[in-house]
Amino acid sequence: MNTILDLHEVSKIYKSGDRTLKVLDNISFSIETGSIVSIVGPSGSGKTTLLGLCAGLDRSTSGSVELHGTRLNGLNEDQLAAVRNQYVGFIFQNFQLLPTLTALENVMVPMELRGEKNVKQRALDLLDKVGLAERSHHYPTQLSGGEQQRVSLARAFSNQPQILFADEPTGNLDAETSEKVVKLLFDLNREAGTTLVVVTHDLELAAKTQRIIRIKGGKIVEAS
Repeated sequence: MNTILDLHEVSKIYKSGDRTLKVLDNISFSIETGSIVSIVGPSGSGKTTLLGLCAGLDRSTSGSVELHGTRLNGLNEDQLAAVRNQYVGFIFQNFQLLPTLTALENVMVPMELRGEKNVKQRALDLLDKVGLAERSHHYPTQLSGGEQQRVSLARAFSNQPQILFADEPTGNLDAETSEKVVKLLFDLNREAGTTLVVVTHDLELAAKTQRIIRIKGGKIVEAS
C-alpha cells in the first residue's frame, strides 16, 4: 500500500523567554493510505500538537512531515492552506462550526472554497446521511452538542478528503451520543475510503481502529 503520511524525527519546541518546552521529541512513523489509526496518550502527552503538525496546521521545530507526497516543511501559509483544502478533513472536539452560518452553510463552506459549483444539494445529502436534513437551516446555537458534531462530520467529508484527522471527536459528548457519533464516523469513512487518524483518550474508540500509536511525554512508547 502507498504511504499517505510520513513523519521523520519530528520535534516541536516552544520557547518562552529563556525557557524551552519540548512537546514532541523525535517522532517517526508512517501511515498507509486507507488505514484507520488512533493516537492515544495521557493529557499533556503531545497528542493534539502532533495531530496539528500532521495536518499542516502547525510547523515542526525539526524533522520532516510529508503528506500525500508533499513535504510540508518550508511551505508558506497559503501553500499549507491549499494542501489542507485539497487533501485534508478535520473534526474538532469543540466542533468549530461558524456560528453565523446555518448547518447547511457550514457544510457548504469547504466545497465553496474549492471553487465547486452547485454544492447545496451535496451538502444536503451529507446532512441527510448524518440524520440532520430537517435541521439544515438551524444555527449551531440551536443544535445540541451531538448534532453540532454530526454537522462537523458532514463538513469534514464534504471536500472528499484523502485523509481525515479527528481530535477527541467524542470529548464533549455523553456516552450515548458518543457511540452514535463514532458509528457515523466509521460508516462515513468506510463509504468514502478515507484514511482516518483519531486522537483520543477513549480506549474503546481506539480499540476499533486498525492500529494504535501510544505517546507519552512527547515520545512514541508503542506503535502496534
